[in-house]
This record gives sequence, structure tokens and C-alpha cells, in this order.
Amino acid sequence: MKTFSIYAGLTALALTALALTATPALDHGERAFRTCAACHSIEDADGNRIAGRGAKTGPNLYGVVGRVAGSVEGFRYRDGLPAAGEAGLVWDAETLAAYIPDPQGFLREYTGDNSLRSAMAG
Repeated sequence: MKTFSIYAGLTALALTALALTATPALDHGERAFRTCAACHSIEDADGNRIAGRGAKTGPNLYGVVGRVAGSVEGFRYRDGLPAAGEAGLVWDAETLAAYIPDPQGFLREYTGDNSLRSAMAG
């Protein structure tokens, strides 16, 4: 019983520490998304809004990680993202981190085509 109590206490301590360290990251993510929410929303497949104000200027970002760039059905992209998707771009944390601050530069570097554009402002 004593061993169980020790493990339970350590587990509770670890979970508390994890929650405390995750909270600032979540707060930062929410603040950072406010800029994105001007054009984007995050809505699940059932249409439930998870984040954003329902803006439709940019594509829905639900499930963006693992998605081929420029591939949201029914969304009208400029030429850059579909071209990057055709060149093999699949979004992950690293590619999103490179794209968001400089969309045009990222697309040009990724595709090698300086004429490509994204509608997203960096």
C-alpha cells in the first residue's frame, strides 16, 4: 500500500508539473492565433467551431498538420500553395513555422519559382 501511495503521489506531482508547464504554451498559442483568426477558423468535420470567429477568407485550419498544401476542397487558393502541394509539401510543425512569418519567401524557396504567391500576409 505504501508503494502505491508513493507512485500515486509521484504521478500527481508529474501531472501537476506538466499542466503548469503546458498552460503558458497554450496561452501563447491562443494569443498567436488571434492574428490568424482574422482570416481563418478551426472547425471540425461536423462544423463545430473550435477556434476563430468563423472567418472564411483563409481555409479552415482543422487538421492542417499532415495535409497537402493547397488542398482544401472548394477553397480558391492563389497559385503558390497548390504548386507547393504538387511539389510534395505536406504541412508539419517545421514547415508551418517556416511558412507563417514569410509565406512568399517560403513558397519561392520550396518550389524554386519566384513568381508564386500566397494570399497570406507574413
